Amino acid sequence: MDVSRTSDPRPFWLAGRPATGDAEQTVTNPLDGRVAGVHSVPTPDQVEQAVAAADAVRAQAAALPIHVRAEALAHVARRLGERSEEIARLITAENGKPVLWARGEVGRAVSTFRFAAEEARRFSGEVQRLDTEPAAQGRLAYVSRVPYGPVLAITPFNFPLNLVAHKVAPAIAVGAPIIVKPAPATPLSALVLGEILAETDLPEGFFSVLPVPNDRAGSLVEDPRLPVVSFTGSGPVGFSIMDRVPRKHVTLELGGNAAAVVLSDADLDWAATRIALYSNYQAGQSCIAVQRVIVEDAVADEFTDRLLAAVGALVTGDPGDDKTQVGPLVSEDAAIRVESWVNEAVAAGARLLAGGTRDGATITPTVLADVPAGAKVACEEVFGPVMIVQRVASADEAFAAVNDSRYGLQAGVFTRSLDMAFRANRELEVGGVIIGDVPSYRADQMPYGGVKESGVGREGLRSAMEDFTYEKVMVLTGLTL
Repeated sequence: MDVSRTSDPRPFWLAGRPATGDAEQTVTNPLDGRVAGVHSVPTPDQVEQAVAAADAVRAQAAALPIHVRAEALAHVARRLGERSEEIARLITAENGKPVLWARGEVGRAVSTFRFAAEEARRFSGEVQRLDTEPAAQGRLAYVSRVPYGPVLAITPFNFPLNLVAHKVAPAIAVGAPIIVKPAPATPLSALVLGEILAETDLPEGFFSVLPVPNDRAGSLVEDPRLPVVSFTGSGPVGFSIMDRVPRKHVTLELGGNAAAVVLSDADLDWAATRIALYSNYQAGQSCIAVQRVIVEDAVADEFTDRLLAAVGALVTGDPGDDKTQVGPLVSEDAAIRVESWVNEAVAAGARLLAGGTRDGATITPTVLADVPAGAKVACEEVFGPVMIVQRVASADEAFAAVNDSRYGLQAGVFTRSLDMAFRANRELEVGGVIIGDVPSYRADQMPYGGVKESGVGREGLRSAMEDFTYEKVMVLTGLTL
């Protein structure tokens, strides 16, 4: 299937309508440079029109009946499902993600919009009786949530559809206009989402999808008509946004160097299989891909043998092949950086147990041991198919090792002990603890986000809806209760 349409350049979406600018951008497949598509780039005047339209419709959007919002979200879920194979192939073309994972991403986006439709119908105010003291007799409080206003969504390349969905769906659910600035490397999926949104009855101005270069994002971030900035991406960029607009409501979903702990009572075959796959899925380009494997010494040798066998069995190759599990990184430059970090660790004394080679944008699944603590692959976010194996004497040391990081997104703990599961939940300094599986597990409806340098705020439909709104209290007086 040729995903580069004959109608290229693809238009962008300005206040709910297709538009073209005075420049075009070509998007290529990172594996071989084939053209995935061409899209039009908005002019500064068109960006201004989009922001003005979002600001103009904010009151209408907030007052939009819930059934209209919910039906729009349900429509998007249905249409994504109907076009799932087309969109999966598009994700593979622009991102290099194996179609196996691209299909999974489209399926998750369907769920994300469906969950949002359901939450929109449940997201109501609550009533509090205030006559708990004599002075408040006859008073009742109605507590509702009100959108701050239009949302600026800045999204990354690694999940070019579902991470856009995690910003667009909750914004629609609460009645907040949204402007999406997709990643320059992978804007095509977001533009298709705009095409589907345009089929709904949402008022003009409710959404725009503006594929502008990163160096033009600053004016959007600073625009006072966009009081919420929801950013997913790297820590330095995210925190620079927060510093730049301290009076705005900024939510950040940033990076990590996710750890998987394997304790002596774990199912070693299950742990090895899951860790091997989820260190390398999306070519490791996920903020919750397994990067650090922390193994209790009593089972370390046996586990490492099983892990290496599982890594060796992974299928690396053409992302368009249904059997491929590990594809290229988003660019050759990204692969060169990962390769240099691996070489740096080996030069500093690390042992290379598997992989470590590069072919263009593809890195073979890589396993390192005896990695010095200061090596980048140990303390930074690799964002590539690389994991390090670290032996520890006990659960005490394992949990201390997990916490010895400036990141805190999610951690996985392989154990069969319920007591140990609750201990991990108490002690690990992360936003999510996954017991019996990898840190890479995420259900789209659950709260998702980190602590420390992994971000501020939470995604997951209900959580993001709360992040995009504030509580407002109305007190009724003189009632007979």
